Amino acid sequence: MQLAIVPPVLPMLAKRASSLPEGEGWIFEPKWDGFRALVFKDGDKIVIQSRDEKMLNRYFPELIAPLRAQLPARCALDGELVVARGQGLDFEALQMRIHPAASRVKMLSEEIPAEMIFWDVLCVGDEKTALRPFAERRAKLLELLGGATPPLHVTPATTDRAVAEDWFRRFEGAGLDGVMAKSATGLYEPGKRSMIKVKHERECDCVVAGFRWHKDGENTAVGSLLLGLYDAEGTLHHVGVAASFTAQKRKELVTFLAPYRERALDDHPWKAWGASHHEDGQRKPGAKSRWSQGKDLSWEAVRPELVVQVSYDHMQGTRFRHTAHVQRWRDDKRPADCTYAQLEVVAPHELRDIFAQRAQPSGA
Repeated sequence: MQLAIVPPVLPMLAKRASSLPEGEGWIFEPKWDGFRALVFKDGDKIVIQSRDEKMLNRYFPELIAPLRAQLPARCALDGELVVARGQGLDFEALQMRIHPAASRVKMLSEEIPAEMIFWDVLCVGDEKTALRPFAERRAKLLELLGGATPPLHVTPATTDRAVAEDWFRRFEGAGLDGVMAKSATGLYEPGKRSMIKVKHERECDCVVAGFRWHKDGENTAVGSLLLGLYDAEGTLHHVGVAASFTAQKRKELVTFLAPYRERALDDHPWKAWGASHHEDGQRKPGAKSRWSQGKDLSWEAVRPELVVQVSYDHMQGTRFRHTAHVQRWRDDKRPADCTYAQLEVVAPHELRDIFAQRAQPSGA
Protein backbone atom coordinates (compact mmCIF):
# COMPACT_ATOMS: atom_id res chain seq x y z
CA MET A 1 0.00 0.00 0.00
CA GLN A 2 1.25 3.48 -0.91
CA LEU A 3 0.16 5.37 2.21
CA ALA A 4 1.84 7.77 4.63
CA ILE A 5 1.22 5.08 7.29
CA VAL A 6 1.11 1.45 6.19
CA PRO A 7 -0.03 -1.68 8.05
CA PRO A 8 0.67 -3.25 10.41
CA VAL A 9 0.36 -0.46 12.98
CA LEU A 10 -0.09 -0.81 16.73
CA PRO A 11 -3.12 1.26 17.77
CA MET A 12 -2.84 3.97 20.40
CA LEU A 13 -3.90 2.56 23.78
CA ALA A 14 -5.52 3.85 26.95
CA LYS A 15 -4.85 3.75 30.67
CA ARG A 16 -7.75 3.13 33.03
CA ALA A 17 -9.32 5.64 35.41
CA SER A 18 -12.38 5.57 37.68
CA SER A 19 -13.53 9.12 36.92
CA LEU A 20 -13.30 11.71 34.16
CA PRO A 21 -10.07 13.73 34.19
CA GLU A 22 -10.23 17.24 35.62
CA GLY A 23 -9.38 20.41 33.79
CA GLU A 24 -9.85 21.73 30.29
CA GLY A 25 -8.69 20.46 26.92
CA TRP A 26 -10.41 17.05 26.85
CA ILE A 27 -12.58 15.52 24.15
CA PHE A 28 -14.84 12.73 25.40
CA GLU A 29 -16.30 9.80 23.47
CA PRO A 30 -18.39 6.74 24.39
CA LYS A 31 -16.24 3.62 24.87
CA TRP A 32 -17.48 1.05 22.39
CA ASP A 33 -17.43 -2.62 23.34
CA GLY A 34 -16.28 -4.43 20.21
CA PHE A 35 -13.11 -5.33 18.33
CA ARG A 36 -10.55 -2.57 17.95
CA ALA A 37 -9.71 -2.23 14.28
CA LEU A 38 -7.54 -0.09 12.03
CA VAL A 39 -8.74 0.29 8.44
CA PHE A 40 -6.34 1.05 5.58
CA LYS A 41 -7.50 1.90 2.07
CA ASP A 42 -5.42 2.38 -1.07
CA GLY A 43 -7.69 2.52 -4.09
CA ASP A 44 -9.74 -0.67 -4.11
CA LYS A 45 -7.42 -2.41 -1.66
CA ILE A 46 -8.79 -2.62 1.89
CA VAL A 47 -7.02 -3.91 4.99
CA ILE A 48 -8.90 -4.35 8.27
CA GLN A 49 -6.30 -4.92 10.99
CA SER A 50 -6.94 -6.09 14.55
CA ARG A 51 -5.36 -4.65 17.66
CA ASP A 52 -2.78 -7.44 17.62
CA GLU A 53 -1.94 -6.85 13.94
CA LYS A 54 -4.01 -9.71 12.49
CA MET A 55 -5.92 -9.38 9.20
CA LEU A 56 -9.70 -9.38 9.73
CA ASN A 57 -10.96 -8.98 6.15
CA ARG A 58 -12.12 -12.59 5.73
CA TYR A 59 -14.30 -12.44 8.85
CA PHE A 60 -16.20 -9.27 7.85
CA PRO A 61 -16.78 -9.47 4.08
CA GLU A 62 -19.93 -7.35 4.30
CA LEU A 63 -17.85 -4.29 5.22
CA ILE A 64 -15.47 -4.33 2.26
CA ALA A 65 -17.85 -2.74 -0.27
CA PRO A 66 -19.05 0.05 2.07
CA LEU A 67 -15.45 0.85 3.02
CA ARG A 68 -14.48 1.07 -0.65
CA ALA A 69 -17.46 3.25 -1.45
CA GLN A 70 -17.39 5.69 1.48
CA LEU A 71 -13.75 6.12 2.55
CA PRO A 72 -11.34 8.51 0.83
CA ALA A 73 -9.22 6.97 -1.94
CA ARG A 74 -6.14 6.67 0.29
CA CYS A 75 -6.38 6.73 4.08
CA ALA A 76 -5.85 4.97 7.42
CA LEU A 77 -8.49 5.21 10.15
CA ASP A 78 -8.92 3.91 13.70
CA GLY A 79 -12.13 2.61 15.21
CA GLU A 80 -14.17 -0.33 16.48
CA LEU A 81 -16.02 -3.23 14.91
CA VAL A 82 -19.37 -3.87 16.61
CA VAL A 83 -22.53 -5.89 16.18
CA ALA A 84 -25.72 -4.02 17.05
CA ARG A 85 -28.80 -6.09 17.88
CA GLY A 86 -32.06 -4.92 19.42
CA GLN A 87 -31.33 -2.00 21.73
CA GLY A 88 -27.61 -2.46 22.16
CA LEU A 89 -24.29 -3.98 21.18
CA ASP A 90 -23.84 -7.75 21.31
CA PHE A 91 -20.21 -8.69 21.99
CA GLU A 92 -20.94 -12.41 22.13
CA ALA A 93 -22.48 -12.24 18.64
CA LEU A 94 -19.40 -10.35 17.47
CA GLN A 95 -17.16 -13.10 18.83
CA MET A 96 -19.10 -15.65 16.78
CA ARG A 97 -17.96 -13.84 13.63
CA ILE A 98 -14.41 -15.16 14.07
CA HIS A 99 -14.84 -18.60 12.54
CA PRO A 100 -12.46 -20.75 10.45
CA ALA A 101 -15.11 -22.02 8.01
CA ALA A 102 -15.74 -19.74 5.01
CA SER A 103 -19.34 -20.97 4.68
CA ARG A 104 -20.00 -20.10 8.32
CA VAL A 105 -18.42 -16.66 7.88
CA LYS A 106 -20.67 -15.97 4.89
CA MET A 107 -23.80 -17.04 6.75
CA LEU A 108 -22.97 -14.98 9.84
CA SER A 109 -22.13 -11.92 7.75
CA GLU A 110 -25.74 -12.02 6.53
CA GLU A 111 -27.42 -13.00 9.81
CA ILE A 112 -25.43 -10.80 12.24
CA PRO A 113 -23.69 -8.15 10.12
CA ALA A 114 -21.06 -5.96 11.73
CA GLU A 115 -20.75 -2.19 11.70
CA MET A 116 -17.67 0.02 11.88
CA ILE A 117 -17.42 3.05 14.14
CA PHE A 118 -14.55 5.45 13.38
CA TRP A 119 -12.94 7.91 15.78
CA ASP A 120 -9.50 8.82 14.42
CA VAL A 121 -7.57 9.53 11.21
CA LEU A 122 -3.94 8.40 10.93
CA CYS A 123 -3.36 9.55 7.38
CA VAL A 124 -5.14 10.86 4.31
CA GLY A 125 -3.37 10.59 0.99
CA ASP A 126 0.27 11.52 1.57
CA GLU A 127 -0.44 13.46 4.78
CA LYS A 128 0.38 11.82 8.11
CA THR A 129 -2.49 13.30 10.13
CA ALA A 130 -1.32 11.27 13.16
CA LEU A 131 1.13 14.13 13.75
CA ARG A 132 -1.67 16.68 14.09
CA PRO A 133 -3.52 17.44 17.39
CA PHE A 134 -6.53 15.25 18.06
CA ALA A 135 -8.98 18.18 17.78
CA GLU A 136 -7.76 18.70 14.20
CA ARG A 137 -7.94 14.97 13.47
CA ARG A 138 -11.50 14.89 14.78
CA ALA A 139 -12.45 17.79 12.49
CA LYS A 140 -10.83 15.99 9.57
CA LEU A 141 -12.74 12.81 10.37
CA LEU A 142 -16.03 14.71 10.29
CA GLU A 143 -15.02 16.35 7.04
CA LEU A 144 -14.36 12.94 5.49
CA LEU A 145 -17.15 10.87 7.03
CA GLY A 146 -19.68 13.30 8.51
CA GLY A 147 -22.20 12.03 5.98
CA ALA A 148 -21.37 8.34 6.36
CA THR A 149 -24.22 5.88 6.13
CA PRO A 150 -24.57 2.50 7.90
CA PRO A 151 -22.73 0.24 8.36
CA LEU A 152 -20.13 3.02 8.75
CA HIS A 153 -20.41 5.59 11.55
CA VAL A 154 -18.47 8.36 13.25
CA THR A 155 -18.46 8.17 17.04
CA PRO A 156 -20.19 10.95 18.97
CA ALA A 157 -17.81 13.30 20.79
CA THR A 158 -18.15 16.18 23.23
CA THR A 159 -16.01 18.70 25.08
CA ASP A 160 -18.78 19.15 27.66
CA ARG A 161 -17.94 17.29 30.86
CA ALA A 162 -21.62 17.19 31.89
CA VAL A 163 -22.55 15.44 28.65
CA ALA A 164 -19.72 12.93 29.16
CA GLU A 165 -20.90 12.24 32.71
CA ASP A 166 -24.39 11.62 31.35
CA TRP A 167 -23.02 9.20 28.77
CA PHE A 168 -21.15 7.37 31.50
CA ARG A 169 -24.37 6.88 33.45
CA ARG A 170 -26.72 6.00 30.58
CA PHE A 171 -24.88 4.29 27.76
CA GLU A 172 -23.84 1.08 29.50
CA GLY A 173 -27.25 -0.47 28.91
CA ALA A 174 -26.54 -0.32 25.19
CA GLY A 175 -23.32 -2.30 25.57
CA LEU A 176 -20.95 0.63 25.89
CA ASP A 177 -18.66 0.15 28.86
CA GLY A 178 -17.45 3.63 29.74
CA VAL A 179 -16.13 6.90 28.35
CA MET A 180 -12.88 7.72 26.55
CA ALA A 181 -11.04 10.95 27.37
CA LYS A 182 -8.55 12.24 24.80
CA SER A 183 -6.36 15.31 24.96
CA ALA A 184 -7.43 17.80 22.30
CA THR A 185 -3.76 18.60 21.66
CA GLY A 186 -2.50 15.02 21.76
CA LEU A 187 -0.83 13.33 18.80
CA TYR A 188 -1.56 9.77 17.69
CA GLU A 189 1.04 7.59 19.43
CA PRO A 190 0.97 3.95 18.30
CA GLY A 191 1.36 1.43 21.12
CA LYS A 192 1.39 4.09 23.86
CA ARG A 193 -1.28 4.52 26.55
CA SER A 194 -1.96 8.14 25.70
CA MET A 195 -5.74 8.06 26.15
CA ILE A 196 -7.84 7.57 29.28
CA LYS A 197 -10.65 5.03 29.56
CA VAL A 198 -13.11 5.71 32.35
CA LYS A 199 -14.94 2.52 33.26
CA HIS A 200 -17.55 1.45 35.77
CA GLU A 201 -16.46 -0.60 38.75
CA ARG A 202 -19.04 -2.41 40.82
CA GLU A 203 -19.04 -5.06 43.53
CA CYS A 204 -20.77 -8.42 43.59
CA ASP A 205 -20.83 -11.40 45.94
CA CYS A 206 -20.19 -14.68 44.11
CA VAL A 207 -19.98 -18.37 44.91
CA VAL A 208 -16.56 -19.94 44.38
CA ALA A 209 -17.29 -23.27 42.71
CA GLY A 210 -13.90 -24.15 41.23
CA PHE A 211 -10.49 -22.91 40.22
CA ARG A 212 -7.76 -23.32 37.63
CA TRP A 213 -4.13 -24.00 38.32
CA HIS A 214 -1.66 -21.29 37.41
CA LYS A 215 0.07 -22.02 34.09
CA ASP A 216 3.46 -22.22 35.85
CA GLY A 217 2.34 -23.93 39.04
CA GLU A 218 0.02 -26.92 38.74
CA ASN A 219 -0.65 -28.34 42.21
CA THR A 220 1.36 -25.48 43.76
CA ALA A 221 -0.35 -22.21 42.68
CA VAL A 222 -3.93 -21.19 41.89
CA GLY A 223 -4.35 -19.19 38.69
CA SER A 224 -7.98 -18.11 38.92
CA LEU A 225 -11.20 -18.72 40.83
CA LEU A 226 -14.35 -19.80 38.98
CA LEU A 227 -17.31 -17.69 40.03
CA GLY A 228 -21.01 -18.52 40.07
CA LEU A 229 -24.35 -16.79 40.60
CA TYR A 230 -27.75 -18.38 41.15
CA ASP A 231 -30.70 -17.54 38.92
CA ALA A 232 -34.32 -17.28 40.08
CA GLU A 233 -34.79 -21.04 39.62
CA GLY A 234 -31.81 -21.88 41.83
CA THR A 235 -29.40 -22.90 39.05
CA LEU A 236 -25.78 -21.94 39.64
CA HIS A 237 -24.35 -20.32 36.49
CA HIS A 238 -20.67 -19.84 35.74
CA VAL A 239 -20.32 -16.05 35.36
CA GLY A 240 -16.57 -15.58 35.01
CA VAL A 241 -13.26 -15.74 36.82
CA ALA A 242 -11.30 -13.75 39.38
CA ALA A 243 -7.54 -13.59 38.98
CA SER A 244 -4.59 -11.17 39.32
CA PHE A 245 -3.22 -12.67 42.54
CA THR A 246 0.29 -12.18 43.86
CA ALA A 247 2.63 -15.18 43.71
CA GLN A 248 2.33 -15.58 47.49
CA LYS A 249 -1.46 -15.44 47.40
CA ARG A 250 -1.58 -18.10 44.67
CA LYS A 251 0.29 -20.49 46.95
CA GLU A 252 -1.83 -19.64 49.98
CA LEU A 253 -5.01 -20.34 48.01
CA VAL A 254 -3.89 -23.94 47.41
CA THR A 255 -3.94 -24.58 51.15
CA PHE A 256 -7.07 -22.49 51.74
CA LEU A 257 -9.10 -24.34 49.09
CA ALA A 258 -7.85 -27.84 49.95
CA PRO A 259 -10.65 -28.72 52.45
CA TYR A 260 -13.31 -27.63 49.93
CA ARG A 261 -11.92 -29.94 47.25
CA GLU A 262 -12.77 -33.04 49.29
CA ARG A 263 -15.69 -34.90 47.67
CA ALA A 264 -16.38 -31.71 45.72
CA LEU A 265 -17.96 -33.45 42.73
CA ASP A 266 -20.37 -35.61 44.74
CA ASP A 267 -23.19 -33.03 44.57
CA HIS A 268 -21.54 -30.32 42.51
CA PRO A 269 -23.98 -28.34 40.30
CA TRP A 270 -21.43 -28.40 37.47
CA LYS A 271 -20.59 -32.10 37.86
CA ALA A 272 -21.95 -33.15 34.47
CA TRP A 273 -20.19 -30.46 32.48
CA GLY A 274 -16.92 -32.23 31.85
CA ALA A 275 -15.60 -31.09 28.48
CA SER A 276 -19.02 -30.16 27.08
CA HIS A 277 -19.66 -26.63 25.93
CA HIS A 278 -23.07 -24.99 25.87
CA GLU A 279 -25.76 -27.36 27.07
CA ASP A 280 -28.72 -25.63 28.71
CA GLY A 281 -27.44 -22.28 27.45
CA GLN A 282 -24.56 -22.13 29.92
CA ARG A 283 -20.91 -21.48 29.19
CA LYS A 284 -18.87 -24.25 30.79
CA PRO A 285 -15.77 -23.24 32.73
CA GLY A 286 -13.66 -25.83 30.93
CA ALA A 287 -14.96 -25.05 27.47
CA LYS A 288 -12.56 -24.29 24.68
CA SER A 289 -13.22 -21.33 22.43
CA ARG A 290 -11.76 -20.05 19.19
CA TRP A 291 -9.98 -17.42 21.32
CA SER A 292 -8.26 -19.83 23.69
CA GLN A 293 -5.67 -20.90 21.06
CA GLY A 294 -4.82 -24.16 22.81
CA LYS A 295 -4.79 -22.66 26.30
CA ASP A 296 -5.50 -25.19 29.05
CA LEU A 297 -8.96 -24.38 30.42
CA SER A 298 -9.35 -27.48 32.58
CA TRP A 299 -10.66 -26.77 36.07
CA GLU A 300 -10.79 -28.22 39.58
CA ALA A 301 -14.07 -28.36 41.48
CA VAL A 302 -14.59 -27.08 45.00
CA ARG A 303 -17.75 -27.45 47.04
CA PRO A 304 -19.84 -24.31 46.39
CA GLU A 305 -19.69 -23.14 50.01
CA LEU A 306 -17.37 -20.14 49.80
CA VAL A 307 -18.53 -16.61 49.04
CA VAL A 308 -16.18 -13.94 47.73
CA GLN A 309 -16.80 -10.27 47.04
CA VAL A 310 -15.36 -9.20 43.69
CA SER A 311 -15.19 -5.98 41.72
CA TYR A 312 -16.20 -5.96 38.06
CA ASP A 313 -16.80 -3.37 35.38
CA HIS A 314 -19.90 -4.62 33.56
CA MET A 315 -21.90 -7.65 32.51
CA GLN A 316 -22.13 -9.03 28.98
CA GLY A 317 -25.36 -10.98 28.97
CA THR A 318 -25.18 -13.24 32.04
CA ARG A 319 -21.39 -13.11 32.48
CA PHE A 320 -18.70 -10.68 33.56
CA ARG A 321 -17.29 -9.08 30.41
CA HIS A 322 -13.75 -8.98 31.87
CA THR A 323 -11.83 -10.70 34.65
CA ALA A 324 -13.16 -9.81 38.10
CA HIS A 325 -10.92 -8.93 41.05
CA VAL A 326 -11.20 -10.33 44.58
CA GLN A 327 -12.00 -7.78 47.28
CA ARG A 328 -12.58 -9.99 50.33
CA TRP A 329 -14.07 -13.24 51.55
CA ARG A 330 -17.67 -13.03 52.82
CA ASP A 331 -17.96 -15.50 55.70
CA ASP A 332 -21.13 -13.67 56.72
CA LYS A 333 -23.07 -14.46 53.54
CA ARG A 334 -24.76 -17.67 52.42
CA PRO A 335 -23.93 -18.99 48.93
CA ALA A 336 -27.66 -19.18 48.18
CA ASP A 337 -27.84 -15.39 48.53
CA CYS A 338 -25.40 -14.90 45.65
CA THR A 339 -27.96 -14.27 42.92
CA TYR A 340 -28.28 -12.18 39.79
CA ALA A 341 -30.81 -10.05 41.66
CA GLN A 342 -27.98 -8.22 43.48
CA LEU A 343 -26.57 -6.82 40.23
CA GLU A 344 -27.21 -3.25 39.25
CA VAL A 345 -29.51 -3.12 36.24
CA VAL A 346 -28.88 -0.34 33.74
CA ALA A 347 -31.69 0.52 31.35
CA PRO A 348 -30.76 0.15 27.67
CA HIS A 349 -30.19 3.28 25.63
CA GLU A 350 -31.29 3.26 22.00
CA LEU A 351 -28.39 3.09 19.57
CA ARG A 352 -30.19 5.35 17.12
CA ASP A 353 -30.07 8.13 19.73
CA ILE A 354 -26.31 7.69 20.09
CA PHE A 355 -25.67 7.83 16.36
CA ALA A 356 -27.84 10.93 16.02
CA GLN A 357 -25.22 12.94 17.94
CA ARG A 358 -22.39 13.04 15.44
CA ALA A 359 -22.24 16.41 13.73
CA GLN A 360 -19.75 18.34 15.87
CA PRO A 361 -18.35 17.87 19.39
CA SER A 362 -20.90 19.35 21.78
CA GLY A 363 -19.64 22.49 23.42
CA ALA A 364 -16.75 22.84 20.96
